[in-house]
Amino acid sequence: MQKFKHYLKFILIPVIVGGVVGLITSKSIDYNCMQKPFLSPPGSVFPIVWTILYVFMGISYALLKDKKLVTSDTKFIYYLQLFVNALWPIAFFTLKWRLFAFIWIILLDILVIIMIVNFYKKNKWSGLLQLPYLFWSLFATYLNIAIYILNR
Repeated sequence: MQKFKHYLKFILIPVIVGGVVGLITSKSIDYNCMQKPFLSPPGSVFPIVWTILYVFMGISYALLKDKKLVTSDTKFIYYLQLFVNALWPIAFFTLKWRLFAFIWIILLDILVIIMIVNFYKKNKWSGLLQLPYLFWSLFATYLNIAIYILNR
């Protein structure tokens, strides 16, 4: 039961952060009104995918915490990328800073790569669990720049 609570705590942190950001941006999301590039999924896909990714993110970090493998640099990169992740939808949807959001998401991509390398060196599964996040983040980077170009 103690291990369950441990994992639940670290799963809830990114899920709650994502939920709060979702609430903040929900009234300003204009995704369905924009011209979108090839391969753009329907808007309903995003909250489902992000919830799954946040759960993986939490499990990945909890694996490291459980094995006492979290160092100060691991903790820093994990929470920094979560912070950068949380600000992207605010820049993109609420503030409509599409070009800035593109630069910001590139920063996120770099941080996610650094995090994956850091996690993988400590625990293989912890790093591998973050790969879907990287792939989705790179896909979001493509969507961001394409939407910016198509909707200028």
